[in-house]
Order: sequence, then C-alpha cells, then structure tokens
Amino acid sequence: MNPSSKNTTSRRALLGLAVAGLGAVGLAACSTESTDLGKQAKDGSGKGYIAGDGTVREYVGDERSAPVQFTATTFSGDTIEASKLENKATVLNFWYAACAPCRTEAPTLKKLSEEFKSQGVEFIGVNIRDEKAAAEAFDNTFGLSYPSIRDLDGGVLQALTQFVPPQAVPTTLVLDSERRITARVLGVAEEGTLRALIKTALTGTK
Repeated sequence: MNPSSKNTTSRRALLGLAVAGLGAVGLAACSTESTDLGKQAKDGSGKGYIAGDGTVREYVGDERSAPVQFTATTFSGDTIEASKLENKATVLNFWYAACAPCRTEAPTLKKLSEEFKSQGVEFIGVNIRDEKAAAEAFDNTFGLSYPSIRDLDGGVLQALTQFVPPQAVPTTLVLDSERRITARVLGVAEEGTLRALIKTALTGTK
C-alpha cells in the first residue's frame, strides 16, 4: 500500500469513529430526554405540556348555561343522565391518564370529592381518550372513588363544546343545582380556587 492510500484509509477510519461517537451521543441524549419526559409524566410537573393555563371564569346571571344535557356510560357500565343531577352541585373534570397536568390535580380532586361528599356534591370524570384498564389504573394510583364517563366518541365533550375547548385538558366545570355551569377552570384546578367555586355553586348564588 502506498503512503497516499494509507493516509486515506486512516482518515476514513477516524471519520467512522467520529460518526459513531456522535451517534452514541445522540442516542444518549434521546435516552436522557425520554427519561426526563417520563419523569415529568409520572410526577405531574406538566413541563412541556400544552394545556389550559389555569384560567378561571365564573358565570353569573344570564351568563350561566341552560341546564346541561347528556347521557353517557361510565367505565363500570353505569348510565349517567345529566337530568338526574338536579338539586346538587356537580364537578365535571375532563381528563385522560397520560395527561401530566391531570396527574398534578388528581390529589386535589380526591381531597375535595371527599370533603364535599357529605354536602351532596357529585364529582364525575369525563375521560376522552382511555380504555378501561388505563382509566382504572389512574384511579387506583390516586385513590379516586368517583365515576368517570368513557367519552371516546366525544358525546359529552360535544354537548359542552361551548365551554370545553377540545385541546384544553384538563378542564373542570362546576354546575349548580339547576345543572347550569357556574364556573370553568382551563388547566390544573388549584385546591383553594376549586373549593371556593364549589361553595359558590352550593349557595345557589344567581
């Protein structure tokens, strides 16, 4: 082999090692990024997740909706009819299991559902993506005992589309005893805020 061919071979070998090294770095970066995103989803940090910004809106007087109307089935097979939610305040929470902000607010929903149970407040989840196994695993993880509607066909979402933007998950609606929407939270529902909104719905304030 002449010196020129030897030098060309050496350069190619070095280039190959460099490319392999960059590939390894790239794989390591992807692995790290995937791990970080997995941690975010697990701990509910919500970083990098596009959802509602936590905006709260209360509806008073004529701003309140007509009584909501829908019929849906829960993951346990029970039927929920909005018409039977009369004479009680209701919290409707739109969620799905892989939604990091949904994981963030789950402890708050559990706490408030137990706190207001004696006052007849009904909590109902509206799951827009999951099959039964994923939804039940989420409930078991966070100890949620209230039912969730399986809304894969979007029936409930469509019935409430004026108040629930399709991409804003989680979204929480509070209904008064006449099934009218009194408040909406786009994004994570903070404990103190949601508690105050439920109390307002309970007072029957017009």
